[in-house]
Parts: sequence; C-alpha cells; structure tokens
Amino acid sequence: MGEDKRIGVLTSGGDCAGLNPVIRAVVHRAIGTYGWEVLGICRSTLGLMTDPPQVMKLEIDKVDPLLTMGGTVLGTTNKGDPFAFPMGDGTLRDRSEEIITTYHQLGLDALIGIGGDGSLAILRKLAQQGGINLVGIPKTIDNDVGCTERSIGFDTAVNIATEALDRLHFTAASHSRVMILEVMGRDAGHIALNAGIAGGADVILIPEISYTLENVCRKIRERQAQGKNFCIVIVSEAVCTEGGEMIKNTDRFGECRLGGIGQHLAEEIAFSSGAETRVTVLGHIQRGGIPSSLDRLIAAAFGVEAVDLIAAGKYDQVVTWQNRQVVSVPIAEAIGQYRAVDPHDTLVKTARGLGICLGD
Repeated sequence: MGEDKRIGVLTSGGDCAGLNPVIRAVVHRAIGTYGWEVLGICRSTLGLMTDPPQVMKLEIDKVDPLLTMGGTVLGTTNKGDPFAFPMGDGTLRDRSEEIITTYHQLGLDALIGIGGDGSLAILRKLAQQGGINLVGIPKTIDNDVGCTERSIGFDTAVNIATEALDRLHFTAASHSRVMILEVMGRDAGHIALNAGIAGGADVILIPEISYTLENVCRKIRERQAQGKNFCIVIVSEAVCTEGGEMIKNTDRFGECRLGGIGQHLAEEIAFSSGAETRVTVLGHIQRGGIPSSLDRLIAAAFGVEAVDLIAAGKYDQVVTWQNRQVVSVPIAEAIGQYRAVDPHDTLVKTARGLGICLGD
C-alpha cells in the first residue's frame, strides 16, 4: 500500500470527451490500490485562486458513473494565464504564488494535470516555481501534443466528424452538390485527415499541405466526367486561403478564433466550377458527447499510469501512448515537440492511394 498520500487532479484547457473517464481511472487506482485521498480541483487553476479553494473530495462510488459522460465534472478553463492574469481594471497580475500557496495549504503530495501543451507548460512552470509534484496527462482533440500517438478526446472527435461525412454523402448525392465540412484542429490537420479517409471524402485539405483551388476544382470536374455529380470536401479550420491568409473571427471582447475557411472555399469553388456548394461547420460538436471506446481505454490506461508514477516518486513526467503501450516522458520533451501531420505520414500516403485529392 505504501504511505498515505493526498493527491489533486484537475482538467485544464478546452473540454473534450474522455476527461471524466480519466478522472474515474485516477480515483480507482489511487483509492482502490493505494488507499490515498483524491481531491478534485474545480475550474483548473482558477479553483486554487479562490478563498476557500474550489475542491471536492472524490470517491469511487461518485466517479463510477463518469465512464460514459462527456465534458468534465471538475470544470475547466482555457483563459487566464496565472502568470499574467487579467484583472477587472484591465491590468495583468502574476497570481502564480496564490496557486502554489493553496496547493501546499491543502496538503497535496502531488498533482495530476490533464491538459494540452499550453496547459501543461503553465502547470510545469508552476510546479518548478513552487515545488509541486506534477504528473501530466495529454488531452486535446487536435492530437498535436508531442511524443504521444494519441491524446484524450481525439478519437471521439474523429468519430463525430466521420459520422457527419457519412450523413453529408446522402444529401450531397440527392442534390448534386459539393458539400464542405469544416472541422477543428487548431494548427494540425489530424482530425480532417483521419475523418476524411474514414468518411470517404473526395478532397481533404489540411494546413500542412498547400493546395490550389484549380486542383480542387479539377477533382470536382473529374468526378463529374465519371457521372458522379457530387463531391465531399473536408477542411481543417487552420487551412489558409490560396493567397496564404488565415481566416479568423474576432468577438466583441477581442478574442480571436479560427473559423470561416469552409465558407470561403464554398464561394471560391462555386465561382470557379459552377457547382452548387454548401458548408457545414461542426464546431464544438466535436468536443461533446459520449466518449468513444478507444478514448475510454486510453483514459483508463493514462489515469492508472499517472497514479503509478506518483507512487514511484517520478514527477515532471507526462504519460504518452507509443506503440500500443503507455510510456512516460519528461513534460518538457512532450511540450517541446509540436505534433503536426507529417506530409509523408502513412495516412497521407493512404489518402493519395485512395485517389483522395489533397489539393497539391
């Protein structure tokens, strides 16, 4: 059993399917195997900035129903860098010491942080500054964290995008249309590439491979010449215009977000090819819903391994999925490598082998 410990767990960054199964696995391993106490920290590091701290004691019977639940019961945030935290008067304040002090006041022996590369970088900086024993678990639908083949949430997002393509095929064929599906992915095209192959797209556009509208329209004309009067296009939100411009939307608070390339392409394709074109933007639908079986499996493996790393006294590590097994690597190594799509990747070759147009 080893010595008694009290550990904390938090979710940070954007939500995704699979976070709750990770929390469940952490609690099962920590309590069921080691007899430790587990505190869930609410709203990421924001929960450690309040007085009193926003935490909840987690028990096995409370987390068992989480296996099939999307989102995160702990809540999360992708705003408010604690080293430059926006205050009500418009200034920025370093509130990192508040988080560190609260961590120690809670008597925590270690912290499990579930997040993407940005969140893990902030948590690691806090850990180094304040003597926090940190273990990381990678989660992001974008699947762009270095050193790991899979991150929590990616498989579910791909499944949702694939289902959308499946549905769009029927309406595209019924109306002889070009249907464009815009998906998330930040700066990486993993969702578009994986879903595009699985969902039978005719054109896949990702930020890692440049394209021309002429090549896309040529694919449409080729299909028309074969008597196939419809076309399915999937595009990652980070794809630029042919002129190299990244399309973003800025809200009234000044927040800038990717989005709009699908509509831009629809207008350009309709003008160049004369094809009737429609756009579907999946947006946050990709983040929600019941986690897939693979996301639940990866979540279980990651959660158990994270607790075992704490038991072994191995900190400043992140759990990763490599060659069908869990391998821990230094957090600095994982966040120091951005995992974009390799243009020579097996799936890129697969897409080309299937006759899918990548725009180049």
